[in-house]
Amino acid sequence: MGDLARVFGRIGLLSFGGPAAQIALMHRELVDRRDWLTEAEFLRALSFCMLLPGPEAMQLATYAGWKQRGLAGGLIGGGLFVLPGAIVIMALALAYGQWGQLPLVQAAFLGIKAAVVAIVIEAILRVGRRALRGREDWLIAALAFLGIFAFNLPFPAIIALAALWGFVRHAPAAALPVAAPPLRGLFAALGIGLLLWAMPVIGVWLAGQDFLVDVGLFFSKLAVVTFGGAYAVLAYMTQEVVARYHWLSTAQMIDALGLAETTPGPLILVTEFVAVVGGAQLGGVWLGVAGGLLSLWVTFVPCFIWIFVGAPYLDWLAGKPRLSGALAAITAAVVGVIGNLSVWFAAHVLFARVAVVDLWPLHVLSPDWASLDPLALGLITLAAYLLLRRHWSLFAVLGLMAALGLAAAASGITGISPNRPVASFHCHDLSYAGPNQAGGTT
Repeated sequence: MGDLARVFGRIGLLSFGGPAAQIALMHRELVDRRDWLTEAEFLRALSFCMLLPGPEAMQLATYAGWKQRGLAGGLIGGGLFVLPGAIVIMALALAYGQWGQLPLVQAAFLGIKAAVVAIVIEAILRVGRRALRGREDWLIAALAFLGIFAFNLPFPAIIALAALWGFVRHAPAAALPVAAPPLRGLFAALGIGLLLWAMPVIGVWLAGQDFLVDVGLFFSKLAVVTFGGAYAVLAYMTQEVVARYHWLSTAQMIDALGLAETTPGPLILVTEFVAVVGGAQLGGVWLGVAGGLLSLWVTFVPCFIWIFVGAPYLDWLAGKPRLSGALAAITAAVVGVIGNLSVWFAAHVLFARVAVVDLWPLHVLSPDWASLDPLALGLITLAAYLLLRRHWSLFAVLGLMAALGLAAAASGITGISPNRPVASFHCHDLSYAGPNQAGGTT
């Protein structure tokens, strides 16, 4: 147990750079340096985790811990993978609530946002190389992009349709049958897990805490549909957080992703940042802390449930080609969804004014080209060049972009108005009355 805690504690502290870097780190620690998993076991577990909603790297850590020491080992592996990043995000979110609106902080965040756009573009290219292997995959990706960008289809519906298509299209191949483990204990484990997942949400509902109830229900739903990593679900999350719940502005959501990119742990920790900042703006620091803790619970408890319930069935599930076909279609659709995310981020970083045009059934972004920010355009171009062509590290690019944003502000170089709006809403949302940063109403 001591070795398990030390190894996964180190992995949690060093898990920067997104799932690809995190999985590579675990492979080195668990397969190359130790014999905790064989190469075949590692790859089979990774494929299984990619079938599940939620961060695959965290679930892989949970599985590796479970493989070594059962339930306690899984809790140690998955918990220590998330804990360092969760602590850092909590501190950064509270600091952001206090100082995030200062001019120098906003200048640094302009550079970070430019880097975020380049990072998302890099994610499209990375996932696309793995996922788009033929014309059918390209078609699925294109339809997913159009569905969310032009027709405003909900992200869960896009994932469900892609999974159904892949499941139907892939006929079972001839393979040796693998006997399924007995069902004894499965339903008990699932029932206990679901009860633990729901208990805090029921508690805040009984206490009449409407904001916390919304946080618990929304991020619980998000935990079920987060296929393909956090990038795939960010557009859906942003739409709900900004336009429906009004917890954060569009600019704050982009800041949240920039901060999450600089911390260890899975990128889906951005949910904690959203809950902390949104709660602090609505009801003070303690409501923000409570929201952040609740978001962590409902985001990551399901990850443990899927592993503890499904791990004994891993060999049996691996022999189901229809499930692999569904996963392949989901992964192709995720490329299109991330493409929409990159367009959305780029529009809100490059332009001070972005409207949404509703021409049923079309529903598309319409930036005001007169509000183009040349400084942001230059920073995005430089960040993309350094990441994609020069292969700089993520930290180096984020640090340089933040420094350039500060330098531009100090020298008076800016292409945006000091009164640049922090959010844009649909025309039918403009009548919403809610709290703003100054304590009045928007």
